[in-house]
Amino acid sequence: MERVPALDEPLKKTLGAATAKVMAEHLDLHTLGDLLHHYPRRYAERGELTALSELPLDEHVTVVAQVADARIHTFNQGRGRRLEVTITDGSGRLQLVFFGKGVHKPLGDLLPGTRAMFAGKVSVFNRKLQLSHPAYEPLTGGASAADAVDAFAGRLIPIYPACKQLESWKISKAVDAVLDRAVDAADPLPPALREGRGMTTLPDALRKIHRPRTKADIAEARERLKWDEAFVLQVALARRRFADTQLPAAARRPVPGGLLDAFDAKLPFTLTEGQQSVSKEIFDDLATEHPMHRLLQGEVGSGKTLVALRAMLAVVDAGGQAAMLAPTEVLAQQHHRSITEMMGELAEGGMLGGAEQGTKVVLLTGSMGASARRQALLDLVTGEAGIVIGTHALIEDKVQFHDLGLVVVDEQHRFGVEQRDALRSKGKQPPHLLVMTATPIPRTVAMTVFGDLETSVLDQLPAGRSPIASHVVPAADKPHFLTRAWERVREEVENGHQGYVVCPRIGDAEDEKPRKKSVEDEAEKRPPLAVLDVADQLAKGPLSGLRVEVLHGRMQPDDKDDVMRRFAAGDVDVLVATTVIEVGVNVPNATAMVIMDADRFGVSQLHQLRGRVGRGSAPGLCLLVTEMPEAGPARQRLTAVASTLDGFELSRIDLEQRREGDVLGQAQSGVRSSLRMLAVIDDEEVIAAAREEAVAVVAADPELEQMPELRIALDALLDKEREQYLDKG
Repeated sequence: MERVPALDEPLKKTLGAATAKVMAEHLDLHTLGDLLHHYPRRYAERGELTALSELPLDEHVTVVAQVADARIHTFNQGRGRRLEVTITDGSGRLQLVFFGKGVHKPLGDLLPGTRAMFAGKVSVFNRKLQLSHPAYEPLTGGASAADAVDAFAGRLIPIYPACKQLESWKISKAVDAVLDRAVDAADPLPPALREGRGMTTLPDALRKIHRPRTKADIAEARERLKWDEAFVLQVALARRRFADTQLPAAARRPVPGGLLDAFDAKLPFTLTEGQQSVSKEIFDDLATEHPMHRLLQGEVGSGKTLVALRAMLAVVDAGGQAAMLAPTEVLAQQHHRSITEMMGELAEGGMLGGAEQGTKVVLLTGSMGASARRQALLDLVTGEAGIVIGTHALIEDKVQFHDLGLVVVDEQHRFGVEQRDALRSKGKQPPHLLVMTATPIPRTVAMTVFGDLETSVLDQLPAGRSPIASHVVPAADKPHFLTRAWERVREEVENGHQGYVVCPRIGDAEDEKPRKKSVEDEAEKRPPLAVLDVADQLAKGPLSGLRVEVLHGRMQPDDKDDVMRRFAAGDVDVLVATTVIEVGVNVPNATAMVIMDADRFGVSQLHQLRGRVGRGSAPGLCLLVTEMPEAGPARQRLTAVASTLDGFELSRIDLEQRREGDVLGQAQSGVRSSLRMLAVIDDEEVIAAAREEAVAVVAADPELEQMPELRIALDALLDKEREQYLDKG
């Protein structure tokens, strides 16, 4: 939960301008409410010795430890002075260094035996970890003996998320200055809900999270504050769903003997049970007179496109038009090609040789020629084209539809909310919306991030799909493994198949802007491998004699399309590409994939890429090449990908390794995450229970007229941007 009006007072009134400025600029804290909701990250106990042996390099840390010894060293013939202090916690030792005139105060403060909190950035000197000029706060003195015992002997010391400019204990002192204002916090939980679940009040929870006397205080406060965040967010989503049910939409029912029946009759296979049940959910939604808002998530290769196409055909049968929005031109062209191939003469409505109940399927992208574009726009406005597939070019003002009935968005996370909204506004009434994602989302994340969408899951693979074997290739430790990898690619080609080689970078003169280097990048001091370099090396070296081509996002659209056509036709043996092939590319004869610098990709991206092989009757092979050391987190990530084909399990691993804010904040809405206490993976039960309670509250009182405190909390959560995000979702 975010700010509440009673606590909207600017921090500078209480803390002074200088501290308030640092808090605003470096911690995004502006009001009393912001500071009260800036919770401790953990708590140090008196007598607890923080593990110095596990300090992360290059991170700002706070440790509680005891001074073992302190020595002054001179250099430059006695002109320079350096104070070296060794601190210990029983598990390890850490060196602190102070230089020049800065040595006098710590020399007097940090006598052997002194316990203190220390904060600074961990660096390496002479192959040892150290803190240079750390800030420190002794844990004795400054108060009477009795106060000192009370303050530290039995008290848990809150350690706050801090920054270089403001240490944890300074934040703690600022909290002390505002904590008595917690009594003004408006409690968003309806009293019946709070009492029914035996939870404490919000002011009490805020006091206990910041100044706990026992671990039980922390647990009680955490449970309450998690509920606030989950409940307020779920109320926002429940109101969004309720409002959607009040909107008008044209019901779109398939016509017996129409386009959908004709399409089903010519399918060379039967739908899986999953495809049939999900299709039924979608058709039931389309038949209602308020807009469908459904998320269709499924494993790589589970046949989502076929399910979406059948929904589009049903809408065309009912006299409407359907638009499919794809994130890239390559993918839009691929969808257009595969849909027209699947439909055959049914995609040639009004043309010589076209089927009687057929329709026109048009492609609309930004790089089309003027005459083709004019014709496509004409087909849309007259209704001649029942189905249009395109990129964000579909959203431009010039594009007008005859009667837009359904919008299908492929790979939702690639599209801004504004873009989806612009396309939906092109219907006479709000069109139905189907969002497809090939990155499986754990149930709790779906409930939290996509809570305003109903969810359908496809978890069965169609018959005839082959298993994919995945292996990590440690190129630095075992170079002969990489040699063997190229031999395996050759063997696949000799057996009549094809392969992909994926690289993180293009490698031309206009290559990607310099990016901020991670610690792992620094460790290896080399830029990511590039398509153009790798293709050249392979063609001259391990894959010489094979037909090797490149594909990347900065090629001309016609060139990209030409390469993909030739690869699909079997005229190219090995395609060296960037992640443009990540989604939707369907070449059943491709059986091998080698991903170079695999550690540079995220877990779900690797899973997506791997889904491009094993799409036919022959088994697939995916080799994850890395130079990262065996013990590091990057290798653990790759081992996880190699060990399972379950996308839901991988998405869980991915989420655990990324910051929570990535899930809810910028990743979905472009706004800072409102979650401070709630962890969407760990708090599944809280989220599910909060959703139930929220639905009941909104059903009984959609405008929340009886709950002014809840309205206040919602207004704080739904600032302008977030309000728009939910409105457009």
